[in-house]
Amino acid sequence: MTEKVPEVIVDPTDYHEVLKKLDLIEEKVEFTHSEMQQKIGKKLGRDVGILYGLCIGLMIVMVYLLLAINMNETDLLIIVKNIFLI
Repeated sequence: MTEKVPEVIVDPTDYHEVLKKLDLIEEKVEFTHSEMQQKIGKKLGRDVGILYGLCIGLMIVMVYLLLAINMNETDLLIIVKNIFLI
């Protein structure tokens, strides 16, 4: 037995009105979803920025400590002058 899809006759104006309402609802849902994703992205970006800042700060401190332990101040000044060509 083959089943047939039921046929419905609808006034075209009613059909277009329903489509317009569905488009408005879909637009509102997409807008809300995009706003939520944007907030999540901002939070994630802030967190990643904080982590990068901490990592770079720790690297700078480690380099300074390694150089300060192994060299005296005059050697550090000579190296800095050579790097930046002061």
